[in-house]
Amino acid sequence: MSYTVLARKFRSRNFDEVVGQGPIVQTLRNAIASNRIHHGYLFTGTRGVGKTSMARILAKCLNCLTSDGPTAEPCDKCDSCIGIARGEDVDVIEIDAASNTGVDNIRELRSNAAFRPARARHKVYIIDEVHMLSTGAFNALLKTLEEPPSHVKFIFATTEIQKVPATILSRVQRFDFKSIPAAQIAEQLASICKAEKVKCDEPALKRIARLANGSMRDGLSLMDQIISMSGGNVTAKLVDELLPAAHDELLAKLIDKFASQDAAGALAAADESLAQGHNLDHWCSLLIGQLRDLMMLRVCGANTDLVDAPATLRAALAEQSAKFDAGAYVFMITLLEELRRSVKSSGSGRALVDAAVVRLAEASTFSSVETLLAQLQGAAPASGPVAHKPATPAVVARGPATLASSPAPAKKKDSLIDSDAAPHQAVQDTPSSTPLSSRAPLPTPPQTRRDVSGGPSPRSAPAARPTTPESTGIFNRVTQSDLRAAHAEPMVRETLDIFRGRIVDVFGTGNRNAPVQAANDESAVEQTED
Repeated sequence: MSYTVLARKFRSRNFDEVVGQGPIVQTLRNAIASNRIHHGYLFTGTRGVGKTSMARILAKCLNCLTSDGPTAEPCDKCDSCIGIARGEDVDVIEIDAASNTGVDNIRELRSNAAFRPARARHKVYIIDEVHMLSTGAFNALLKTLEEPPSHVKFIFATTEIQKVPATILSRVQRFDFKSIPAAQIAEQLASICKAEKVKCDEPALKRIARLANGSMRDGLSLMDQIISMSGGNVTAKLVDELLPAAHDELLAKLIDKFASQDAAGALAAADESLAQGHNLDHWCSLLIGQLRDLMMLRVCGANTDLVDAPATLRAALAEQSAKFDAGAYVFMITLLEELRRSVKSSGSGRALVDAAVVRLAEASTFSSVETLLAQLQGAAPASGPVAHKPATPAVVARGPATLASSPAPAKKKDSLIDSDAAPHQAVQDTPSSTPLSSRAPLPTPPQTRRDVSGGPSPRSAPAARPTTPESTGIFNRVTQSDLRAAHAEPMVRETLDIFRGRIVDVFGTGNRNAPVQAANDESAVEQTED
């Protein structure tokens, strides 16, 4: 007689034997007891958490021959229950969507669904990995799934729920299967070892349960392997010798190297972790998940429900999470996500990983912007404000020369910087030997300020133009050389660039519309008033 592996031999046969999915079991029990059985169910979750086993149990409950109707306690002895458990029942059709992905397969399913079951109450279609169906196949299934014959039930199972169209999701009841806690896996493994008459230490059971990563089938496969190697006596030492260290332990070791700023040790830990057979982008995802858990423990506290960690490890993880602040975790997760995207298309992925590991080993030395600002403020001198160099005035002295292209007026004038962002200043003509800083500006008349385009400022209404020389003051005539000298001043040019202003001319005569000709376009002046 051929050997039956533990994953098949100890598959759950009824609701009582299902491990780690209590809410789903209770919901299905209540639906059967109240006769509210839906025509379509969708079971989603990671591998080895009981999706297909639950589908078979539900099919048994619907078709158990020893009961007059659907029952939550199938007998497991009638022909229907035995055939369903083996996957051989004529009225329970299990379909692998990966090999039946086309429209023709769904068309055949629809035509067969019209016929009543051979001996049971319901014809049940169990479609595993339903996300593998093509778009056309999904569309062909919609009508039958929405209004199937009264004797037809659909049970879908998938590990990639995001690939199932919304039109399918809206027609079924969805159940999300959670990863099985390590404690419940260890408890189930202990009962199996007892049934198989195998001695197994408790530390070894816990280690195998952690290596299962929430999958009961993975745990049973590991136990099957260890029993074959150990000869029926499983110890923790044997498990350490035969099985690699749990990957989260290697990641915790790597993160400790980050905290101690040990770049060489971090590279060695990363190499040991990658030697477990993970590709680079998957390894980055695992490390991101580990850092995310530590960040949540750091921010939300050790008792947060946002981290799915066994109670035996939670204290150690909380202690490790205190080695970095929240900002460092954000930086590390962001860097690793960028790394994960890069290694997918890079021919030097391992070099990128090693470079990121070295950089992460220095993460604890990084400071936030707030910390740097606080340090700068603490280093600033306390003896008053810093003295600033006086700014170069934005006006220049001019001589008595006149522009050749304009009539020589009897009035004097000066040039100004016209900008809505700075007050205008006017300087009387003085000898060129007099310092600019010692020249007192004339009082500015209380009238409209104009912007660089010549229009009135929106802060005040336009004032009437003065028509007499007395209302404007006495100014000198501006020459071309004065304009060039003004534009040649670095501080003047910088001021013009900052405030987007330009040098203008003010006439003291009644002829305010006469333009002033400049030497070139750069030094062109426009007429305005202050």
